[in-house]
Amino acid sequence: MKKESLIEKNLELGMEFTRYLFEHPDAEEKIPKGALVVLLPEYDAGLKEFNLKLAKEQQEEGQPVVYVKIKKLAPSHLSRLQETEIELAS
Repeated sequence: MKKESLIEKNLELGMEFTRYLFEHPDAEEKIPKGALVVLLPEYDAGLKEFNLKLAKEQQEEGQPVVYVKIKKLAPSHLSRLQETEIELAS
Protein backbone atom coordinates (compact mmCIF):
# COMPACT_ATOMS: atom_id res chain seq x y z
CA MET A 1 0.00 0.00 0.00
CA LYS A 2 1.29 3.43 -0.87
CA LYS A 3 2.49 5.69 1.93
CA GLU A 4 0.15 8.49 0.80
CA SER A 5 -2.83 6.17 1.16
CA LEU A 6 -1.74 5.12 4.65
CA ILE A 7 -1.34 8.75 5.67
CA GLU A 8 -4.83 9.59 4.37
CA LYS A 9 -6.28 6.67 6.33
CA ASN A 10 -4.48 7.86 9.46
CA LEU A 11 -5.84 11.38 9.05
CA GLU A 12 -9.36 9.99 8.90
CA LEU A 13 -8.72 7.66 11.83
CA GLY A 14 -7.27 10.53 13.87
CA MET A 15 -10.36 12.63 13.27
CA GLU A 16 -12.58 9.74 14.28
CA PHE A 17 -10.54 9.21 17.46
CA THR A 18 -10.92 12.89 18.32
CA ARG A 19 -14.69 12.53 17.92
CA TYR A 20 -14.57 9.43 20.09
CA LEU A 21 -12.82 11.38 22.86
CA PHE A 22 -15.49 14.10 22.71
CA GLU A 23 -18.17 11.44 23.13
CA HIS A 24 -16.22 9.48 25.78
CA PRO A 25 -14.33 12.06 27.88
CA ASP A 26 -13.45 9.42 30.49
CA ALA A 27 -11.27 7.68 27.88
CA GLU A 28 -8.95 10.68 27.81
CA GLU A 29 -8.06 10.01 31.45
CA LYS A 30 -6.33 6.80 30.34
CA ILE A 31 -3.86 8.77 28.22
CA PRO A 32 -0.92 10.22 30.18
CA LYS A 33 0.18 13.74 29.31
CA GLY A 34 2.84 13.67 26.60
CA ALA A 35 2.07 10.10 25.59
CA LEU A 36 2.51 8.82 22.07
CA VAL A 37 -0.93 7.61 20.99
CA VAL A 38 -0.81 4.79 18.45
CA LEU A 39 -4.01 3.96 16.57
CA LEU A 40 -4.16 0.25 15.74
CA PRO A 41 -7.01 -0.59 13.38
CA GLU A 42 -7.50 -4.34 13.72
CA TYR A 43 -9.59 -4.33 10.54
CA ASP A 44 -6.62 -3.07 8.45
CA ALA A 45 -3.45 -5.12 8.95
CA GLY A 46 -1.37 -2.91 6.64
CA LEU A 47 -2.25 0.30 8.45
CA LYS A 48 -1.80 -1.33 11.85
CA GLU A 49 1.70 -2.51 10.89
CA PHE A 50 2.55 0.92 9.44
CA ASN A 51 1.43 2.66 12.66
CA LEU A 52 3.44 0.29 14.88
CA LYS A 53 6.56 0.90 12.79
CA LEU A 54 5.98 4.65 12.80
CA ALA A 55 5.49 4.65 16.57
CA LYS A 56 8.82 2.87 17.13
CA GLU A 57 10.53 5.52 15.01
CA GLN A 58 8.84 8.47 16.74
CA GLN A 59 8.83 7.40 20.38
CA GLU A 60 11.11 9.50 22.52
CA GLU A 61 13.11 7.96 25.34
CA GLY A 62 10.94 7.49 28.42
CA GLN A 63 7.80 8.60 26.59
CA PRO A 64 4.69 6.62 27.54
CA VAL A 65 2.94 4.86 24.67
CA VAL A 66 -0.80 4.24 24.51
CA TYR A 67 -2.20 1.73 22.04
CA VAL A 68 -5.74 2.36 20.85
CA LYS A 69 -7.05 -0.90 19.40
CA ILE A 70 -9.91 -0.28 17.00
CA LYS A 71 -11.94 -3.31 16.01
CA LYS A 72 -14.05 -1.65 13.32
CA LEU A 73 -15.40 1.61 11.94
CA ALA A 74 -19.06 2.34 11.46
CA PRO A 75 -20.04 3.14 7.87
CA SER A 76 -19.26 6.72 7.00
CA HIS A 77 -21.91 9.22 6.14
CA LEU A 78 -21.33 11.95 3.65
CA SER A 79 -23.01 14.44 5.95
CA ARG A 80 -24.39 14.40 9.48
CA LEU A 81 -26.56 17.47 8.86
CA GLN A 82 -30.25 16.96 9.47
CA GLU A 83 -33.32 19.08 8.74
CA THR A 84 -31.25 21.45 6.64
CA GLU A 85 -32.65 24.14 4.39
CA ILE A 86 -30.77 25.85 1.60
CA GLU A 87 -32.15 29.18 0.54
CA LEU A 88 -30.91 31.58 -2.10
CA ALA A 89 -30.73 35.07 -0.69
CA SER A 90 -32.71 37.65 -2.63
